[in-house]
Amino acid sequence: MDRKVDAARKNVLSGRRAGWIGAGKMGAPMALNLLSAGVDLVVTEPREDQRAWLSDQGATAVDTLAHHAESPIVFATLPNDDALLEVALGRQGSEGVSLSEMLRPGAVFVEMSTVSPQASETVAKALAAKAIHYLRAPLSGSTAMAEQASLTILASGDETAWDAALPFLKAVSAKQLLLGLGEEARYMKLVLNTLVGASSAILAEALNLGEHGGLSRSDMMKVICESAVASPLFKYKVDAVVSDDYSSAFSVAQMMKDFTLISDAARHKEVPLLVNGLILELYRAAANAGLSEEDFFSLVKWHRNL
Repeated sequence: MDRKVDAARKNVLSGRRAGWIGAGKMGAPMALNLLSAGVDLVVTEPREDQRAWLSDQGATAVDTLAHHAESPIVFATLPNDDALLEVALGRQGSEGVSLSEMLRPGAVFVEMSTVSPQASETVAKALAAKAIHYLRAPLSGSTAMAEQASLTILASGDETAWDAALPFLKAVSAKQLLLGLGEEARYMKLVLNTLVGASSAILAEALNLGEHGGLSRSDMMKVICESAVASPLFKYKVDAVVSDDYSSAFSVAQMMKDFTLISDAARHKEVPLLVNGLILELYRAAANAGLSEEDFFSLVKWHRNL
């Protein structure tokens, strides 16, 4: 990050209070970037070792949501729909602590995960009834990009939420795109993940064909990355594909989760996605072959062993 830009962001955010929920692979480096920008950050994280690390970095690290009651803005990176609904609305049938019960009218909730548009819409309606502003802000990029604050943020929500969140978003990302007032950002994330997941699936077949024709994987990736079908994703995955090292940046299991969300969203909107269903089955087959926790580009290895 450019030092002048970093200093400007720190000046804008220094001393401002914010909450953060979830400090996993993506959440932790993003929270660290906010701390580096001078934000007075309260982080909720269930893992004790991660809380200790966050405290060492200058955060107020806690294990419950109750500490966010006074936060004017709260960010979250959560694993799935169930976690979002529990954090925002509380557990079904209980009166447990939730953001909808705690945050003051006028507060802002910024949710940055890949979740279903349907769950997100449920949260939006509940928060609106409490006069809490809601910004959907899913992420496009890798863990390395999160560390470098070079992510792209896909946002949708009301203008008040966008204006409040933007200075913070600029401290954790390189690009911020406002796409609408409702669930547009959720659908945009699913559009991107459809293309990302499909890229691995078709590359696996293409490389297998080429290897049977006598080509080396290294030569094929060189040509592909200089061709009309070159993409930043293919270039980013060259080393993994050539070395056959699929240490997980984004796992097969995670891609299965996302393609299930894509299928469900399409069914909800009555949109036929014939190819999507086939790709989901490819990931399921790879998971059944023991690749569930390997990177989703391990489809290359799986296909070669068919």
